[in-house]
Amino acid sequence: MEQDFFQIKRRPLAGLSAILSAVLLTAGMAQADPAHGIAMYGAPQLPQDFVSLPHANPDAPKGGAITLANTGSFDSLNPYIQKGNVPWQLRFLTHESLMGRNRGEPFALYGLLAESIETDEDRTWVEFTLREEARFSDGSPVTVEDVIWSYETLGTQGHGRYRSLWTQIETLEQTGPRSVRFTFNADNRELALLAGMRPILQKAQWEGKDFAAAGIADVPMGTGPYVISDYEAARGVTLTRNPDYWGADLNFRRGTFNFDEITIDFYGDGDVVLEAFKAGDVSAIREFNAENWASGYDFPRVDSRAVIKSEIPHQKPSGITGFVMNTRKAPFDDWRVREALITAFNFEYINDTLTGGAQPRITSYFSNSPLAMEPGAATGRVAELLAPFNGKVLPGVMEGYTLPESDGSLRNRRGLRRALVLMEDAGWTPQDGTLRNAEGDAMAFTILLDQNNSEHRAIADLYMQGLEQLGIDVSVELVDGAQFTARTGTYDFDMTYHRRAMSLSPGNEQYFYWGSKAADEDGTPNLMGAKDPAIDAMISAMLTATTRDDSIAATRALDRLLTAGRYVVPFWQFTAGRIAHVAEMKYPETLPIYGDGPDWMPQFWWYEE
Repeated sequence: MEQDFFQIKRRPLAGLSAILSAVLLTAGMAQADPAHGIAMYGAPQLPQDFVSLPHANPDAPKGGAITLANTGSFDSLNPYIQKGNVPWQLRFLTHESLMGRNRGEPFALYGLLAESIETDEDRTWVEFTLREEARFSDGSPVTVEDVIWSYETLGTQGHGRYRSLWTQIETLEQTGPRSVRFTFNADNRELALLAGMRPILQKAQWEGKDFAAAGIADVPMGTGPYVISDYEAARGVTLTRNPDYWGADLNFRRGTFNFDEITIDFYGDGDVVLEAFKAGDVSAIREFNAENWASGYDFPRVDSRAVIKSEIPHQKPSGITGFVMNTRKAPFDDWRVREALITAFNFEYINDTLTGGAQPRITSYFSNSPLAMEPGAATGRVAELLAPFNGKVLPGVMEGYTLPESDGSLRNRRGLRRALVLMEDAGWTPQDGTLRNAEGDAMAFTILLDQNNSEHRAIADLYMQGLEQLGIDVSVELVDGAQFTARTGTYDFDMTYHRRAMSLSPGNEQYFYWGSKAADEDGTPNLMGAKDPAIDAMISAMLTATTRDDSIAATRALDRLLTAGRYVVPFWQFTAGRIAHVAEMKYPETLPIYGDGPDWMPQFWWYEE
């Protein structure tokens, strides 16, 4: 029986007139040619008949079981709501979207649940046609009704990461038995791509249930290659490859998701994980410390080649990793205080002590990539974009900003002297060994950390030595993973650890990371509370750019604003991924430009005796 077509405009429209309006609107719109993929600029690189993704092994064998390890615990198996702690790997293994990324190509998507995509020249709308064979894990077909319900539910009840797109969708309508069209209310060329990247959930599963309040037993059904076959709350979860997975023969999936079983066990901290790996209880771990990588893997199973150490190069931006300051609170609302706290961070000494000096410092949010701000004063298109805000932005944005360097010694006297001058400029003066403001209040704050990460505590301990010399009363508060997530999600901290990865195709997610609106919404990555019209304008310029050059210029301008905003005390960057793994785990010789990531290992790996 032919389905009735219907339309959503933020909420379902009711009545025959609404249905007729939707059909007439659809008939009157100019049509574009359907395509198998889409790129932000120009055409996607892969032809319609590509055999497999370039960084996949289409002949990879299926089989084998591996065990991965997370620290902390979990109390939810629903990655799509704000509530609870979830094993972070789930959304990469159990659910799918209309389109999928090629990790070897920025700004491009290819059909996954959708067989084709259409859009107009200005990308004011986009239309997807579902694959007839697309199925949920229970064998039921994926319908347009599921798609529309998923976008509305995630946009109104789901995790904060999904809400921004929903506010930019003017109408969402069924245009054919397997076709759905999004019409946008914003001038944002990336929306046509972003609309293809939301997980599709099964509407029928949630009839009569409160999606946002889902308990651990309410596991959302997906279309992905894995299903959750077993779990024990806070201890571990097992995923089994679905033998009836609908996309097993799809070129986009060829050579991927090869393990029959993936178990994710949870441990108290990283040190315990390493010991479990040495004992053979864990199949692979990622190492983020260069010193540990060089000296901590000298156990017998490495010597016998039962365990392999693999380094995976990449071309990704550095992103930002460090201690973030909550500018919603004093004294972090003063940029001079933030600059002083960055200056007091003895990076050269701390880096040498904890990593052997092997990892270079992050110099900006997009460092290590062509998207990074260039040294010196803003010029060319970057200067043009920033010109309307000249005189309103912080020092360093227009003329250039470089992170302060220490002399590498334990005492860091030069850095502390400069930090003290900045503090005095901001109204904080030393009185009997304590920094106080004009009202006599002592400067004091707490660094909130997850108790499961010993490295972050070690960094904080070394940092505190310099802060105490300045006369700051600083302490560390250690909490468990659940409390850390809850506290950072509601911005209940002074300073805390923050890690935000960046891609070579930055887009709409930048609003979620540091847009002004995100600063006032719980659960966003805008931990620093950045509220800057210039930042919002640069993100907008990035999203409306019609050429790659204009997009790069807008990103470099954004990088200047974020870096000179002095929101984060930066640590070191990770210029290569480091994975230690059992010898039976193999990966393709052709590596994606993005290197390692949550959707590379274990997705493109396989098991071979």
